Amino acid sequence: MENIQLSVSDFVALVNQSLEYAYPVVTVVGEVAEFKVSQGKWVSFKLKDAGAVVNCFMSVYQLRIPLEDGMKVMVQANPRLNPKGYFNLNIRVVKPVGEGSIKKGFELLKEKLEKEGLFAPERKRLLPRTPAHIGVITSTESAAYADFCTILNQRWGGLKVTVAHTQVQGDPAADQMIRAINYMNELEDLPEVLVIIRGGGAAEDLMAFNDELLARAVAASRIPTLVGVGHEIDHTLADMVADVRAATPTDAAKIVVPDKQEMIRDVRQRVVHLGATMMQRVDEAVARNREALRHAYRSIEHELERTTSQLGALKLAIEQVNPAAVLRQGYAILRGKTEVGERIQIETSTKYIEAEITSAKDKGAA
Repeated sequence: MENIQLSVSDFVALVNQSLEYAYPVVTVVGEVAEFKVSQGKWVSFKLKDAGAVVNCFMSVYQLRIPLEDGMKVMVQANPRLNPKGYFNLNIRVVKPVGEGSIKKGFELLKEKLEKEGLFAPERKRLLPRTPAHIGVITSTESAAYADFCTILNQRWGGLKVTVAHTQVQGDPAADQMIRAINYMNELEDLPEVLVIIRGGGAAEDLMAFNDELLARAVAASRIPTLVGVGHEIDHTLADMVADVRAATPTDAAKIVVPDKQEMIRDVRQRVVHLGATMMQRVDEAVARNREALRHAYRSIEHELERTTSQLGALKLAIEQVNPAAVLRQGYAILRGKTEVGERIQIETSTKYIEAEITSAKDKGAA
């Protein structure tokens, strides 16, 4: 074999060309060590096991879950020899492996998002009571989607449903769901609620819903969000930042629309109750009016009695000063001048008499 003399740069390029041809992408599992972030842009750490250590390098943007030393992770990377002579794994994807590391990554990211206020109740929005247009992000091939549609149609038909088919597990799932969220939010006919659903599965199957960028996309949606992932005991970061969490995809369908038959029964009950209430109020009003009429009648009757009594007394008083009554008692009325020689007219109860005064004295005279 001919011994070819290479420059250092040519050697590095040849090695990288050989690696790219033989191992364009490698998947490596190991434990994180010496994790650090430089300048807020670059992430570096060592991946190790009992027998070896390899350097790893990536951008902060590619880091979808928090890492810390001691976590077991799986990386997909491009092996490279850099110009300074260091062998690196240029990371494309990194995710925790094993229940302990998955849980640790979940708790770290949960703590980070919680400090930013993404779980705060005051930022949660109410869902519309009876939406006419629903956006759905899920795998349309899944049993969860079929169950969701069945319950939706049973409870409230005639809805417009815009569906974005995505993967709901695996490495591409988070990015596909993020693109679907952005698509729904850019529609001219904007859905009134955005539903993201997936059936149950192991913790590894639900990892896409603990992706930081997906959680932030759900939180940033201008459409109110409802996330139903897994079973009732499953909690993901996506449903924690959503406006409403559903325990299951079936529960999501029950939350997003009311039961039409139940609403009809409720309206009927309300009508019956309202009718009974109105009749009761009418009866109460009639009773009040009757009592008011009785009170008015009694007042009028009392006033008539009082007026009648006053009229009787007045009549008696008038009767007592009536000249005819005085004449009937034997008195007479004299008309004319009371001087001697004057003629006067005397009126009794039965006669008019003319007489001449022959004598007149003052009552005080002797």
